[in-house]
Amino acid sequence: MTIIGITGGIASGKSTLVKQVRQAGYPVIDADQVVHDLQAKGGRLYEALVKNFGPDILAEDGNLDRPKLSAMIFSSPENRVLSAKIQNQIIHQELKKAKDSLAATETIFFMDIPLLIELGYQEWFDAIWLVFVPKDIQVSRLMARNNYSEEEALVRLASQMPLEDKKVFADRIFDNSGDLPALYQQIDQALNELEGGEKS
Repeated sequence: MTIIGITGGIASGKSTLVKQVRQAGYPVIDADQVVHDLQAKGGRLYEALVKNFGPDILAEDGNLDRPKLSAMIFSSPENRVLSAKIQNQIIHQELKKAKDSLAATETIFFMDIPLLIELGYQEWFDAIWLVFVPKDIQVSRLMARNNYSEEEALVRLASQMPLEDKKVFADRIFDNSGDLPALYQQIDQALNELEGGEKS
């Protein structure tokens, strides 16, 4: 069995890699989707976040107001630490449950975890694939995608380990500083090698 971890950073192009892996027929556990489900009304994270940050993070319909929650978390270092402490343990438990479930039926699968390295998930994987982009390009793409000011973009990036520092942990690095066809070519090569390795 082979389990591959996919990681990157905000606005790095990781979603493009994940989409191509799925289209090639491989199962992918999406950590962001797991978190989204846990944050749904009545979910484990929903209850924990409301308990710690109060009802101000809720929309009128009682669901989490994600922009409000994000703004509150990023408004101070203390809130970022509190949010991480609340969420990381619950997320770890749910991701392990998903991993163990797929491991019972699949010979190759992937897990898409944005904070894979920051949260110490490395030991789960046979290989780690990293989508890399230089910081200046990452900032400009994030500003364009989310309509952030440069200051807002830099604050978001500061909450994650720099992509440059993640390189040492990666078994394969996808350089996304160019155009999409260049990234697709790298992904196709990696998947072909993966399939070749399984058949040999």
